[in-house]
Amino acid sequence: MPTITFQNPRGRGSAALSVVVEPGTTILDAAEHCDARVGHACGGNLACSTCHVWIHEGDDLSEPEDKEYDILDKAFDVRPESRLGCQAKVGTSDLVIEITEESLKSWLDENPDIRKREAG
Repeated sequence: MPTITFQNPRGRGSAALSVVVEPGTTILDAAEHCDARVGHACGGNLACSTCHVWIHEGDDLSEPEDKEYDILDKAFDVRPESRLGCQAKVGTSDLVIEITEESLKSWLDENPDIRKREAG
């Protein structure tokens, strides 16, 4: 089973988190399983870009469809390695994924109690 390592899971400079998942798991589901902070304002329904991540290592993911590209056009700092966590399904290879600042901010906006506690 593949291991996904999330860089910046709690914000810039935080220690990486890793999780072993079943093939076919979305990056978003994997992040939720290990408490990595990947935003998902639309609930993972391909209606926003808040689960935008960068794939640094590994390329064994489901192929992006046109709708994912359309939504990625709304994201900030889109790169060739950009994917939406709600759409990218893991294959059998390990992955290293960086959570974007956009996604981290969205996660904190979705969890105001945690944001307040950490700010205070």
